[in-house]
Amino acid sequence: MNEARVKELLKNVRAGRLTADAALRRLKSLSIHDLSFARVDRHRSLRKGFPEVIYCEGKTPTQVVRIARSILGHNDNLLATRCSKETYRALKRVFPKAKYHEAARAVTVLRKPLPRRGGTIAVLCAGTTDIPVAEEAVVTADIMGNRVKTYYDVGVAGIHRLLALNDELLDANVLIVVAGMEGALPSVVGGLVDKPVIAVPTSVGYGASFGGIAALLAMLNSCASGLTVVNINNGFGAGYAASLMNQLASG
Repeated sequence: MNEARVKELLKNVRAGRLTADAALRRLKSLSIHDLSFARVDRHRSLRKGFPEVIYCEGKTPTQVVRIARSILGHNDNLLATRCSKETYRALKRVFPKAKYHEAARAVTVLRKPLPRRGGTIAVLCAGTTDIPVAEEAVVTADIMGNRVKTYYDVGVAGIHRLLALNDELLDANVLIVVAGMEGALPSVVGGLVDKPVIAVPTSVGYGASFGGIAALLAMLNSCASGLTVVNINNGFGAGYAASLMNQLASG
């Protein structure tokens, strides 16, 4: 949004032609920065509580840096997902505070951390191979101001590992459960807790897992109440949704 539009809004508020709430609503819907290859939503944090997140796959390092520069020109923090090491190095040269989370393939720039919300988001995964997707959820939820606890390699093939965590799981406000293969773990967790469970299918598994479709369908067909399912390998989507849920619980 250009300076003239801001001054016009303020003038209308002072003159009584526009309420402060109405002016804020207009601010939230404006400020699109056109880079020709991307239209950056620089006021998303006003509407959503967190800036626009960059999905790096398919973008060149130069494009990611230009988008990041636009976002960080109006915001304190940045999250970039599915980021290669080459793109991270390009970001690091421009933003010295950039940090690479290798397992999650994510980059964060944290200049002013958000206040920590009450409550905890628990992130579980069935096997060690599911950790990269789980870590994407962890990095997302963490930068958005949540306390996160992780419980890895607790799949149903050794269900005693999960049952031993029952008290800790009951303490969480939201649970993210990541699993490939047959995708059974979220259903089991959903039957044990009284909080929202976000199921994340992964593409881990042998041929009949069909790249995660078997786990996705199993989760969509779960009989466990309160289970929500995101797309295959979408740890970011799970972490973002869990943050919004925890915000409501902590408010």
